[in-house]
Amino acid sequence: MQRMLTAVWLTVLCALLPSLGKAGDWANAGFLFDDFPLAISEGHRTEILGPLFYSEERDETYTWAVPPLVMHHQYPGTDSEEWDFLYPFASLDRFGTEYRWHIFQLFSFAGGENQEQEKARRFTLFPIYFQQRSSNPEENYTAVVPFYGHLKKRLLRDEIYFLMFPIYSETRKREVVTRNYVYPFFHLREGGGVKGWQFWPLYGQEHKDITWSTNGFGDVQMIPGRDSRFILWPIHLNQTSEIGTTNVTRQHAVLPIYSVQRSPMRDSTTVGWPFFSKVDDRGKQYIEWQTPWPFVVFARGEGKTTTRFWPLFSRASSTNLESSFYLWPVYKYNRVHGQTVDRERTRIFFFLYSDIVQANLETGKAQRRIDAWPLFTHRRDYNGDTRLQVLSLLEPLLPNSKSIERSYSPLWALWRSENTPQEGASSQSLLWNLYRRDATRDSKKCSLLFGLFQYQSGSAGKGLRLFYIPLMRPDRTATD
Repeated sequence: MQRMLTAVWLTVLCALLPSLGKAGDWANAGFLFDDFPLAISEGHRTEILGPLFYSEERDETYTWAVPPLVMHHQYPGTDSEEWDFLYPFASLDRFGTEYRWHIFQLFSFAGGENQEQEKARRFTLFPIYFQQRSSNPEENYTAVVPFYGHLKKRLLRDEIYFLMFPIYSETRKREVVTRNYVYPFFHLREGGGVKGWQFWPLYGQEHKDITWSTNGFGDVQMIPGRDSRFILWPIHLNQTSEIGTTNVTRQHAVLPIYSVQRSPMRDSTTVGWPFFSKVDDRGKQYIEWQTPWPFVVFARGEGKTTTRFWPLFSRASSTNLESSFYLWPVYKYNRVHGQTVDRERTRIFFFLYSDIVQANLETGKAQRRIDAWPLFTHRRDYNGDTRLQVLSLLEPLLPNSKSIERSYSPLWALWRSENTPQEGASSQSLLWNLYRRDATRDSKKCSLLFGLFQYQSGSAGKGLRLFYIPLMRPDRTATD
């Protein structure tokens, strides 16, 4: 009996799909199949078997996915695309000729062309094996950690060479070369006006001359000099920085007994670190007491005002920043006020509740996002368009992740709602289109229970279907 019912449903579905896919046909099968225009932005979306497949065209981009197995997103205008496979297990990103394929950021292939049109291919099995092969042989490298390696423009360094690491390694960042012997205990550093050595943690010293550089605009800029020394790190520290400027800064510390910093713009004194500190910032015009930092802090002045008793209470403000909390992390508030943007965020228990409002001070418009984990996410953009999703399991934790939205949100989005007030368009979906409603200023469309009930109204008149049988047809000739 069960096999017979399954066969009947498959026969009905196969008979319906050709008519469902016709342009201009308003028939829907809810959870099984639905194709509809988007309420926000130009485009349309097709969904099959609820959250198990969808394809979407929006704002000149194309997306299709079988959540959470695979997702493909394409930007034809910029010749770029993204692939996710069981995100974040594996991903492929391509922009023009440049590409990167990775598995958990540990196993990756990457390649492309640089500005000199030199092609390169990279393979990484982090942190064991690094390889690059380029059309320019000088850019080739291979590294097998910890035995031997030569890297270029990796791991925040312009060049790295090592042999039986940590026995010996050599790194270069711009003109500064650091040679390490039994890292991190002994190193020699030179180049770019820098010269120094250390035998950590016993003793170390370093000097940097005043140097000059040319920025991207062709302007010559001065890079200040510095002198530093430590004995029995971190007990005794002595440093002079910003040499060559009008704000030469000298710092001397014997921790935890005391630490002193003096400069024309700022004085800082710490006794019994971190139990008592005083800061006199003449540049920003405030005086601050810390007893001990960061638990009890007072600051007064034009540039900063702070009263903090962590974790009970805190209020702080400066010329463009404001923050406060009560019973941290129960309630937390932050605000950044810039010349063109004003951003506020209110949080309760980190991500349990979050409310972000960002206003454009030039246009007077604002966008807003509210997350209440795991219940819902509500967003409003600068145009006043809104989106609401119920449930929202990962979106509040990773609010800027497009991959979560594309590969996982369809699985648990029990209710979806979009509204465009300027265009007068809206849409609502319950239980993956088991119920769906779409409306514009001139038309309405409703589908319920796998499309067993369908109703529409518009300039062509009204239409009604029950069990896919037309009981009332709109007059198509009225719009011809």
